[in-house]
Amino acid sequence: MKVQSTAIEGLLIVELDVHGDNRGWFKENWQREKMVAAGLPDFQPVQNNVSFNAEKGVTRGLHAEPWDKLVSVATGRVFGAWCDLREGSETFGQLVTQEFSPDTAVFVPRGVANGFQALEPCAYSYLVNDHWSPDAEYTCVNLNMVDWPLEPTEISDKDKEHAALGDVSPMSPRRILVTGSGGQLGRALKKFLPAAGLGEVEFCRHADFDITDPPARPWKQYSAIINCAAYNDVNGAESDRQAAWAVNASAPAKLARIAAENNLTLVHVSSDYIFDGSNEVHTEEELPSPLSAYGASKAAGDTAAQTAPRHYVIRTSWVFGDGANFMATMRTLANKGVKPSVIHDQRGRPTFAEDLAKGIIHLLKTGAEYGVYNLSNSGDVVGRDEIAMAVFTGVGQDPADVTPVSTEQYREIAGPEAPRPKESTFDLSKLESTGFTPMNWRAALALYLELYPA
Repeated sequence: MKVQSTAIEGLLIVELDVHGDNRGWFKENWQREKMVAAGLPDFQPVQNNVSFNAEKGVTRGLHAEPWDKLVSVATGRVFGAWCDLREGSETFGQLVTQEFSPDTAVFVPRGVANGFQALEPCAYSYLVNDHWSPDAEYTCVNLNMVDWPLEPTEISDKDKEHAALGDVSPMSPRRILVTGSGGQLGRALKKFLPAAGLGEVEFCRHADFDITDPPARPWKQYSAIINCAAYNDVNGAESDRQAAWAVNASAPAKLARIAAENNLTLVHVSSDYIFDGSNEVHTEEELPSPLSAYGASKAAGDTAAQTAPRHYVIRTSWVFGDGANFMATMRTLANKGVKPSVIHDQRGRPTFAEDLAKGIIHLLKTGAEYGVYNLSNSGDVVGRDEIAMAVFTGVGQDPADVTPVSTEQYREIAGPEAPRPKESTFDLSKLESTGFTPMNWRAALALYLELYPA
């Protein structure tokens, strides 16, 4: 078996192994393990269609449907033609033709128009990864753009009426769904994701998309789900564990199931709170050891998201961006002349929401290996008190106004709190090996203070 590329991006010609003897022949028309290893996408077909053509010259197409397909011949010979009708494709309008018989199959990506002419009576097979629907988005191009080897016959009235290439409405790309788009990360993704060239983006707040009970969607028309939604009240989770579990654990499990069933990429944002902080630096291989109800719910969601075959689980810490966060609180206190007591024995590196968004986009665009990735800003490891001091300095106030206290001392001041890890530093080497290096947190803080003034 051999897979060859063509002048249309993603259109692949497959040379099949046909085993013949005095009885006839046998071939594996679709063999997932072998074909994926040879270079075909793992496109998860769900329906098989066969077109029988009784006479040579019968010509059909060119039809572009919103699904991928593997076309082949069960018997006979055909002349195939394909035209790229995908919106934004670098090979839009490109035409590829090829004669083939039972020893050849062609993988046709979503939005590439497919047509053929029977060179002799034949049975033409379509293996597709979505069920046919009259409500789906279709686009077609006129048969006249192809130099057919035979005079076309038996052309349907619909096929005769297809538009010329210059008048075709391109097929829109698959969409990306972003949940929890009202939060800091969601706002950062709104800033950068639409221009990333990954397709149309659908941003959903809770009112639009209940993550605990995901509404029906034409999921085959999506390429990815980026789950930014979370229950983030660490102290509140101690008394309202059911709510925290529903959003942070059960909901990611439901999204992972949707992703698995529809061949989507699931991006899920996890937390340093899944660890007890006993290790100075956390690697992607470290097993969860949460201290709190919030941490337990995030750890369960982290694990559940990994059940999606195509997943990026992003473990991050101390996020700050457009919205309520520790940096914003310290800036407000500094500007009001308040001298806060801030914990010094919880250490790590903060994460600018814009860097977090850019890192997620990088993984999606580069097609990095699926798995778990740590993503925070780089730079020196500090306690929360040092971050507060950096904020005070950044807004022109005296960092000495920040008083470092231990976690125990802070609880005496503020009252009982859910336990938090004392070490939240992430090893970033796996992420950096993909070609993405996060900004130093001190530079990110300076940029944040400039971009998001009080």
